[in-house]
Amino acid sequence: MKAKQCLVIGLGRFGTAVATTLYEMGHEVVAIDINEENVEGVMNLVTHAAILDATEERALRNIGVSDFDVVVVAIGTDVQAAILATMNAKSLGAPYVVTKAIDEMARRVLERIGANLVIRPEHDMGVRLARQIATPNIVDTLDLGSDYAIVEIEVNERLRGSLRDLNLNGRFSVQVIAINRSGRVEVTPRAEEELRPHDKVVLIGNAHALDALRRYLGE
Repeated sequence: MKAKQCLVIGLGRFGTAVATTLYEMGHEVVAIDINEENVEGVMNLVTHAAILDATEERALRNIGVSDFDVVVVAIGTDVQAAILATMNAKSLGAPYVVTKAIDEMARRVLERIGANLVIRPEHDMGVRLARQIATPNIVDTLDLGSDYAIVEIEVNERLRGSLRDLNLNGRFSVQVIAINRSGRVEVTPRAEEELRPHDKVVLIGNAHALDALRRYLGE
């Protein structure tokens, strides 16, 4: 895996977790914040940490924001600062900007000004937890952006039978990409493959299709 060059702006709990984890995974991480104490807290846990105001375009230009593979704007509750930092990063040529939003209005604004990905960590985790509680047969979910996701589902009574007979693609517009059976994974299984108790089936589809399948399985 090629190491990425990452810039993390804002070193609260979320930003610190992102920065230190990326560094632990072998990526080059520059972490910045206007608060000296926050910067000192990650000084030895990232490649480089600095006190910097990302709402100042000149400051971001000076650290070469356009040279980073990914810029994460993790500014906490200051919506204006998050917007300015995102605008500055994009206007200076940052290729991929991920921005944290505190609410739905902020998300819409950030997407409109060019953020490549906008996340709402507490909201997104809340949705994921609710889905796991409501449909415990959903083992795990991998989000692929705002439209598509991969889910691993444990087979229940409603998923018994061959893939051809279940016709999940025709009925729900989701595609079976693998079956996990006792730790052995079969990729692109044949239509004749029979799903058995305790199998886990891996599916890909858009959010609406997967939600419809979740409702069907949860009844």
